[in-house]
Amino acid sequence: MSRPEPAPDLAPRSTTTVEGRLVAHAPINLSPRARLDRAIEAASAALIGRQAPEGNWQFPLEADCTIPAEYIMMMHFLDEIDAELERKIAAHLRARQQPHGGWPLYHGGEFNISCSVKIYLALKLAGDSADAPHMQRARAAILDHGGAAATNVFTRIALALFGQLPWRGVPYIPVEIVLLPRWFPFNLYRVSYWSRTVMVPLTVLCTLKPRARNPRGVQISELFTVPPEEERHYFRRPLGGATALTRLFLVLDRLGRGLERLIPRALREHALRRAEAWTLERLNGEDGLGAIFPAMVNALEMLIVRGYRRDDPRVCTARRALEQLLVVESSSAYCQPCVSPVWDTALAALALREAGGASACAAAARGLEWLVPRQLLDAPGDWRRRRPALAGGGWAFQRANPHYPDLDDTGVVAWAMHLADRGRYAHAVNRALDWLLGMQSRNGGFAAFDVDNTDYYLNQIPFADHGALLDPPTSDVTARVATALALVGRPQDAQPLARAIAFLREQQEADGSWFGRWGTNYVYGTWSVLTALAQAGVSSEDAAVRRAVSWLISRQNADGGWGESNDSYVPECTAKPAASTPHQTAWALLGLLAAGMSDSDAVRRGAAWLLEAQRADGLWSDESFTAPGFPRVFYLRYHGYCAYFPLWALAACRGRARVGTLH
Repeated sequence: MSRPEPAPDLAPRSTTTVEGRLVAHAPINLSPRARLDRAIEAASAALIGRQAPEGNWQFPLEADCTIPAEYIMMMHFLDEIDAELERKIAAHLRARQQPHGGWPLYHGGEFNISCSVKIYLALKLAGDSADAPHMQRARAAILDHGGAAATNVFTRIALALFGQLPWRGVPYIPVEIVLLPRWFPFNLYRVSYWSRTVMVPLTVLCTLKPRARNPRGVQISELFTVPPEEERHYFRRPLGGATALTRLFLVLDRLGRGLERLIPRALREHALRRAEAWTLERLNGEDGLGAIFPAMVNALEMLIVRGYRRDDPRVCTARRALEQLLVVESSSAYCQPCVSPVWDTALAALALREAGGASACAAAARGLEWLVPRQLLDAPGDWRRRRPALAGGGWAFQRANPHYPDLDDTGVVAWAMHLADRGRYAHAVNRALDWLLGMQSRNGGFAAFDVDNTDYYLNQIPFADHGALLDPPTSDVTARVATALALVGRPQDAQPLARAIAFLREQQEADGSWFGRWGTNYVYGTWSVLTALAQAGVSSEDAAVRRAVSWLISRQNADGGWGESNDSYVPECTAKPAASTPHQTAWALLGLLAAGMSDSDAVRRGAAWLLEAQRADGLWSDESFTAPGFPRVFYLRYHGYCAYFPLWALAACRGRARVGTLH
């Protein structure tokens, strides 16, 4: 290990306001340790200031522009148009058009055809003329990339609902799939929770084939390179070429389409009622079906198509659930894909506990108390299809989602509670660990919501062109669960923990990193696993740890920070450099600290970068999309990541760094 260089000047700087933002200037004469203390104090105060009165944190969760575009489309599908809201969402969409003329899946990303077609349709529904300059640029970019026929399945279904594409241009998704038994090669419980909740109401829409109200009579035939009625593609697979299995599924798709007229009316109506009942059971009040936007909007449209009155309490509740996802500002608005209060609250509590101090610990305690009654102890969860005897104990990602607790959230909450007060939270933590152990997959890993959800052949069906129909075990979730198991240290957890560690060793990449399924990307995965290995007692001299440390150090930017683009989910772009970001720098620091590198030059330089990047209000600026919903298909920006992760990392540096490094 190289000898660390002398610490740089970390003294805080005076500030002035430039164009409404505070900008740092001349150094103030403080020692490096004093500057670190001041930075942690300011970040803690800023995070505490964003705590809700009831004790939780809930930062905005932003997706790409398809979600707000779909909100406009929903209003026109139902002919329930809020003109002022539509105006603000349209402003949001226009402001995010890129120089290439279209829209990306994440800030700074490449043109995406499916995203751009949806946004073009939404803007035209909102009243934008096809001759407007921004619409002309968008249309040219779309046509240059193959036109609307080159879009993915979900966009093609939306176009079919608006009468812009024949229904033969989308995969065959009959409602009768809800009747398929568990032993059948395809059934609802062989796919992930998000696929399940999206698909069930969608099968009703695709079976009944309703036409959107579309009160302004908008059409987008100008986006097709050939007339839509001449479009011969059933689907395209942008994430990979056709395999023999894909071709087989395509044959079955055409066969099913041809035999549809032979389905008895009684059977079809039975299936429609089953899908309707399934959806209503999981409607989840004002938190919505699955607590995710695509499922929620499908559920609302399904209820209307099935003849529910618009003033029916269930319809009103489904509508309010969607409205609660809106983030409305003075001149623009967007719709979140879901909300993340449990995740935000648990991570904020961990960061504040690391920071220490009476006010920080008190705020963390209020957050944990908010979490206690949200543990799903007796919920009718879908996990019981595979684990019928397994008692509850998990937490959802959202404020309420009782059918679908999240293993990742549960691991983090148990971790935070055990560190905060072992006696006070012992019962909750034990219930959480018991549930987590029951959700361990056969290979030793843990998935986000399901167990042994690994029927990979299903990703070849026409509907699954996004490649994310399943919820298999991943390194980051497994690491989170392993951290909680090792931290608590119950004797009965030793063998499952050993299996989880073995899974993590098997998942290490050749370069020493770990893939990040739920955070971008290898920096996130590597931090997660290094934390778990350290908590499990794996030596910092272990070969896997040393390889991971070498990889992290090799990825440090010249400015001292770390950055990684969502381009890293594309194999040929894995090593592409990216600008430093606060959250990824924090992850790298936490990973290095877990690996025993507290006195390293890499840690010193990373901490200095965070100190220099801190705003005068105590937080950090970060417009990057910080996580995938589905790698290569759908990405997210957690607005809270630039609040709690840098604080956590700086506090950990202060607590573990040796004299002469940061002090």
